[in-house]
Amino acid sequence: MDQPATVHVVDDSEVVRRAVSSLLKVAGYRVRAYPSAEAFLLEAAMSDGAPAVVLTDLVLPGLDGIAFAERLGTSPAAPPVVFFSAYGAVPSSVRAMKEGAVDFLEKPVRDHELLDALSRAVARSREEISRRQRLAEARRRYETLTQRERQVLALVVSGLLNKQVASRLGISEKTVKVHRARVIEKLAARSLPDLVRIAGRLGVAVEPGERGAGTD
Repeated sequence: MDQPATVHVVDDSEVVRRAVSSLLKVAGYRVRAYPSAEAFLLEAAMSDGAPAVVLTDLVLPGLDGIAFAERLGTSPAAPPVVFFSAYGAVPSSVRAMKEGAVDFLEKPVRDHELLDALSRAVARSREEISRRQRLAEARRRYETLTQRERQVLALVVSGLLNKQVASRLGISEKTVKVHRARVIEKLAARSLPDLVRIAGRLGVAVEPGERGAGTD
């Protein structure tokens, strides 16, 4: 079952914070509210495994919404951002989207528009969490490979045939096949293309040289 998402509401108006928080709680979200970006940065506890969204005004005391989004963007686990503001000029909205905002809404915003934007942001948060978890699992599995298995992996995903890998490493083709099978098993790859994708996510360096079809 999916974990409920948390919406972090950042707005200097207490009236807005209360109204939005009430709406979101009824919609099933967990809600935390802050009067400024600095308060969020000081108080918010982000969980790497729980979906979260930041709903922030553009005009804030101290650190403004754009600078806030820029600060959030320096974190690899930064939550998606949705802006809502009564000062939503086109240049500001364009800049906000460039900073990775999921949406830019102008106050007063209709309830369904806000909920739709948050739904999209939560979906993005869940996708990013899933991506990070897959990468962490792939890294964990990669750590179980022996040095020779890592060498075989790099050559196989470069497109070399088993006999070419054997020639490169000075081992028999049969031994290459054994190592290759172990690599596929340890990395839980479903196929050679899947193995290539996993290696790509891990940043495995592709070995230069003659390319083949990857099979014999």
